[in-house]
Amino acid sequence: MLDFVKELGIKEVNSGACYGKWIENPSGGELVSYSPIDGEPIATIIQAGEDDYEQVMAAAEKAFVTWRMTPAPKRGEIVRQLGLELRKYTEQLGKLVTLEMGKIKPEGIGEVQEMIDICDFAVGLSRMMYGKAMHSERPQHRMYEQWHPLGIVGTISAFNFPVAVWSWNAAIATVCGDVNVWKPSSQTPLTAIAVQNICNRVMERNGLEGVFCLTIGKGREVGERLVNDPRVPLISATGSTPMGQRLAQKVGARLGNTILELGGNNAVLVTEGANLDNAVRAVLFGAVGTAGQRCTSTRRLILHKPVAEEVTRRLLDAYKQVRIGDPLADGTVMGPLVNRGGVDDMMNALVKIKEQGGEVLCGGDELKDMPSDCYVQPTIVKCGHDLPMVQEETFAPVLYIVEADTVDEMIQMNNAVPQGLSSAMFTDSVTYGESWLSHAGSDCGIANINIGTSGAEIGGAFGGEKETGGGREAGSDSWKAYMRRQTCTINWGDELPLAQGIKFGD
Repeated sequence: MLDFVKELGIKEVNSGACYGKWIENPSGGELVSYSPIDGEPIATIIQAGEDDYEQVMAAAEKAFVTWRMTPAPKRGEIVRQLGLELRKYTEQLGKLVTLEMGKIKPEGIGEVQEMIDICDFAVGLSRMMYGKAMHSERPQHRMYEQWHPLGIVGTISAFNFPVAVWSWNAAIATVCGDVNVWKPSSQTPLTAIAVQNICNRVMERNGLEGVFCLTIGKGREVGERLVNDPRVPLISATGSTPMGQRLAQKVGARLGNTILELGGNNAVLVTEGANLDNAVRAVLFGAVGTAGQRCTSTRRLILHKPVAEEVTRRLLDAYKQVRIGDPLADGTVMGPLVNRGGVDDMMNALVKIKEQGGEVLCGGDELKDMPSDCYVQPTIVKCGHDLPMVQEETFAPVLYIVEADTVDEMIQMNNAVPQGLSSAMFTDSVTYGESWLSHAGSDCGIANINIGTSGAEIGGAFGGEKETGGGREAGSDSWKAYMRRQTCTINWGDELPLAQGIKFGD
C-alpha cells in the first residue's frame, strides 16, 4: 500500500462505522474500493449494518446534549484545530482523493484546501451568528430572535467531491452546535475514513466523542435509515436529481428539512466583443476538469454568432492539447471517470445525441490502451439547443455547442433547461452583463461574468434552483439552515396589553 495512504490511517481492512471510536467488526458486509486509475483494489471496508447505525446514532444523540450547550466560540476552536490538522495532511489526503476518485492531483489537493478554507470561515462564523432585535407595538415589551442548534445533521456526499462537500456541512453545523452523521459515497469510502481519522485525533485531544460520526453502508441498510430517521432534522444530500426527488419526498413526509445539491446543466455564454482567450480557457477547465464530473461542469456553450466560428476553432485546438492519463502524474490534465458505469453513460448519451442530429466535432471514443477501462476522450458536439439530450445532465466530459443570433436568445437558452445551478457570461458589454444579472437574466443559483461555471469560492452560498434542489451550502448566511429560529417577546411592564390593540374581557 502506498505510503501516503498509510499515513492517513488506511489499513488493508477498515471499519465503516465510527463515532469517535471505531466499531469493531460491523455487520454490513465487505466493500472493496477500487482505483479508477488502474482498476486495482486499494483496501476493503467492513460496512455498517443496522445495529452499527443505531450505535452511531446513540452516540450522536448523547453528544448533542452537551455539545449544544458548549459556547459557540469554543465550538469554533474545535473546528480551528480541525483545520490545522487538515493542513498537516493536505498533500496526502489530496492524493488519496485522486487515487480513489480519479481527479488530477492539483484538483485533489485543491479540494482539501477547500476543507481548510471552510474551517477558517466557520471559526469566524462562531462569533457572528447574529439574531435581530425588533420593535414591539406593545409598550414595555422587547422582541428579538435567536438561533438554536437543530440536532443531528445527516450528510450524504457524492463521489465527485468526496471530502469538500462534507466539510461545507460539517464545519458549519459544528459551530452551530449540531453533531454530524456522514454517509459517504460507496465509490469513495477511503477518503471518508481518512477524514474521520483526522477528526478523531482532534476530538480525542479535546475529550470529545460523537460530534463527528461516520456510517459507510448500503443504501437500503444505512442510507434509508438515515433519510427516514426522525432523530435527524436535517439531511444535506448531493447527487442526481432523481435521487434528490426520492429523498425529498421521504424527508418531507416526516416534516424534516433538506439541503439538496442535485443536477447541473451549466452553460457558458460568449457574446461579441468578449475576451475570447479567457472564455476558451474557462470553458476548457469547466468542461474537461474532473473529467466533466463536477456539479458545476460546463455542459453547454452558447455562442453569439459573430464569434461562434472563432471560439469553436480555438476550443478544438485546445482540446488537442489535453493530456489524458494517470492523474497522480505531473502534467496530466484529465484522468479517468470514476467507474465503468460513467463510461457507459457517456457512450450511450453520445449515441442518442447523434441520433437526434448532433455532430461530434472531436473526441467521443473510449481510450482502450490505458491501465483501466475508465478513460475517455473529452468530446465536443455541435447541435441545436432543442434536442432532448441537451436538456439532460450527462456526468462526463461532453460539451454541447449551440449558436444564437441575439443575447436575449442566448439567455433564454440558458434558462430553457430543468436544472439551475451555475451559469456564466463572457462579455465586455455593460448592457449584456446587466441583462444577464437582472430579474430577466440567468435563473441559476450562481451567475458569473467573465469567469467560468466551475470553481466556486466558499464565501458565497452554493446551490441552485429548479431541479438542482434549491438548498444552499457553505458561505454567506447558509448557516441558518443548520439552526432553528426562535422569536422571543419579553414583557417587562406591569400590564398585559394584547397585540393589534385587541381588548379581551375586562
